[in-house]
Amino acid sequence: MDYYNHEQVFEAATKYFEGDTLAANVWMNKYALKDSENKFYELTPDDMHRRLAKDIIRVESKYPNPLSEAEVFEVLEKFKYIIPAGSPMAGIGNDNQISSLSNCFVIGNDGKSDSYGGILKIDQEQVQLMKRRGGVGHDLTHIRPKGSPVKNTALTSTGVVPFMDRYSNSTREVAQDGRRGALMLSIGIKHPDAEDFIDAKMEQGRVTGANISVKLDDEFMMAVKNNTTYTQNYPIDSDNPKYKKEINARELWNKIVHNAWSSAEPGILFWDTVIRESIPDHYADYGFTTVSTNPCGEIPLCPYDSCRLLALNLYSYVEKPFTKEAYFNGDLFTKHSRMAQRLMDDIIDLEIEKIDMILEKINADPESEDIKRTERVLWEKIREKSIQGRRTGIGITAEGDMLAALGLQYGSEDAITFSTEVHKLLAIEVYRASVDLAEERGSFGIFDAEREKNNPFIKRIKKHAPKVYEKMLKVGRRNIAMLTIAPTGSISICTQTTSGIEPVFMVSYKRRRKVNPNDKNVVVSFVDEVGDSWEEYNVFHPKFITWLKVNGYDADEVKGKKDDELNAIIEKSPYFNATSNDINWVSKVKMQGDIQKWVDHSISVTVNIPESVTEDLVSDIYLTAWESGCKGMTIYRDGSRSGVLVKDDEKQEKTDFPESVAPARPNTIDADIIRFQNNYEKWIAVIGKINGKPYEVFTGKAEDFYLPPYVESGWVSKIKTKGERTRYDFEFEDKQGYKISIPALSRSFEQEFWNYAKLISGVLRHGMPITYVIELISNLTVAEDNINTWKNGVVRALKRFVPDGTDAAEKICASCKEEAVVYEDGCLICKSCGESKCS
Repeated sequence: MDYYNHEQVFEAATKYFEGDTLAANVWMNKYALKDSENKFYELTPDDMHRRLAKDIIRVESKYPNPLSEAEVFEVLEKFKYIIPAGSPMAGIGNDNQISSLSNCFVIGNDGKSDSYGGILKIDQEQVQLMKRRGGVGHDLTHIRPKGSPVKNTALTSTGVVPFMDRYSNSTREVAQDGRRGALMLSIGIKHPDAEDFIDAKMEQGRVTGANISVKLDDEFMMAVKNNTTYTQNYPIDSDNPKYKKEINARELWNKIVHNAWSSAEPGILFWDTVIRESIPDHYADYGFTTVSTNPCGEIPLCPYDSCRLLALNLYSYVEKPFTKEAYFNGDLFTKHSRMAQRLMDDIIDLEIEKIDMILEKINADPESEDIKRTERVLWEKIREKSIQGRRTGIGITAEGDMLAALGLQYGSEDAITFSTEVHKLLAIEVYRASVDLAEERGSFGIFDAEREKNNPFIKRIKKHAPKVYEKMLKVGRRNIAMLTIAPTGSISICTQTTSGIEPVFMVSYKRRRKVNPNDKNVVVSFVDEVGDSWEEYNVFHPKFITWLKVNGYDADEVKGKKDDELNAIIEKSPYFNATSNDINWVSKVKMQGDIQKWVDHSISVTVNIPESVTEDLVSDIYLTAWESGCKGMTIYRDGSRSGVLVKDDEKQEKTDFPESVAPARPNTIDADIIRFQNNYEKWIAVIGKINGKPYEVFTGKAEDFYLPPYVESGWVSKIKTKGERTRYDFEFEDKQGYKISIPALSRSFEQEFWNYAKLISGVLRHGMPITYVIELISNLTVAEDNINTWKNGVVRALKRFVPDGTDAAEKICASCKEEAVVYEDGCLICKSCGESKCS
């Protein structure tokens, strides 16, 4: 089989995306067919789309009235009309990896398990799904509250929060071919530990591997509105609960609002609305009780159900975009909506094949049966749910660009009305297609029209598409539920459009590139501290470039304009006052609520608000969302995730601070050698010191930098010769007393490690306390597994320089709550209760 190297694919993909290197990189890294040796078997997305079409028509051929390969390829080509989400794009027709085609899963124990065995079973299931590309959600409401009696040596339960840490840490350690695991943890507001859950992520560095959402019921929301008390109990749905307490609903609500205002979490789920509108919950006795959502919140699911996602590119249905004659091609959209549901049903069959491959691998693995049992049973349950319900996740992307292309300002009354009609049309035609598929292929196995007849969504279908409903009563429906609106972040980069239901984030932003000042026609914007010349230029949202061209502008010329000139042009476009930070929150919430009526699952949406917004306004946003029929909501206040957690109240009041000047570096400084091992790889660190304190860091894999095992110290010399840049050499004394020099430390290690090391060295030499440097590095969130490995080693190396007795950055002990945590021998020790933690 022919293959291509990285350079060949990058060049061809960049040409395919008309110079958009970001789109080329995303496609190459996430979706192109390649093997573990990084050999590429697809040169452009055309090859990928042919792979998808070929496998889909293999399924089509099993059923009546099959589509042709050409028909399927036509709607996939150029990411123009129908775009499968990441897992289907990467997995369909891909024999190089055994992975699921599902984007998201929810897991949970049968019954009301709250034992350690049940908790650990969920942990393993979560990891097993993440290693197959799956995002995972699960609910913690079943765990008994803090202080409850238990029949083990602990005597009382630790409550929910420690298990949030466990699940978060599991997520962070699972690598997925460049992806990290995605996790949603939820809890019902009725649970007595709900407040602790809500506060968990306010402690810096805690639960960083999960999104968290709190499930709010109507009883709680009414208590908030009326400022009355609310009863929490455990178990939450018991008639005779073991634990019960009354709380002030408004006070807990204010805590939710404050934390969301401060840090964008928790997200909130209006759970009674979710359950009331849920069609699968009418089949609860078959195991379809909805318990949580996927990590982005757009698919509420029952345990062991999964969903594959697909989006229609709304921009592509606008004919003559950005002109006075622009219109939405409803006939083509209708045709493709039906076709999309057909393709999604085919992908379910392909997913069942993938699950069978996973099960075959598990059965063939040499481990003993007791080790394999949890993983095998997990996939058997997922397979059963896939066949029983045949759930799909059809959504959209490019809503913002569609409206702009039609000359409608995002958030306006006209735009909301139009968007709602588009989603209504999508819902009716997708349901029509599922009914037609039931006639051709059979309905999902447990379909029962009588169970669903009072469901609000089904009633809307009955009212607005009576013929579809009448036919459904006769032949059934192929799929239990079908619609969603996901974020579509990566695939919208490939479609070169706005993402999901969202408006454009920014019309333009600035980017820099290094230039040769002697080149002809080069524009030097500034020269940096090492003498390199840089050009600064504007980067535009792709469809804004289309608007420029339609309106007679030279896009390349506009890219070089000054800010005031550029802003004057943007003000003439339909994107003016229509970015994510411009949209009035009332309009955003109303739009979500109106569209939600035509989405049988949920909508992933974030309301972006300015930094100046008050907590009272955030409260109003959430209350309005609940009253508007939204199923969930996340808000993001500009700047809310930076500087949230301040350790010193006195420091919090300071608004200015003096710049620090790093001490002059001698030409040669002392250095320590520290060796460590992570993930079975050997690593090495060279720590340069001034007056015994770390001043600079050089580190990477030991195989790139050979030193005799006896070398534990030496010197780092800064060398600058005529015509060369500065370099750093390492010197050590061998056993015979001779000084040995290893030149150019920067070239000895991989460039990515060198770049991070430069950043950390800058922080060290400017005097940040070593404990805070360690905390800073520990809390870096990076996608690549090799960088995480490197990061952990640097933390361990620097901890050796923390004097015993030094206060920790977070001094409050998690166990005894005393402010007594210090460093000893590189470990965190509580001087009050003796609790210790080493990394």
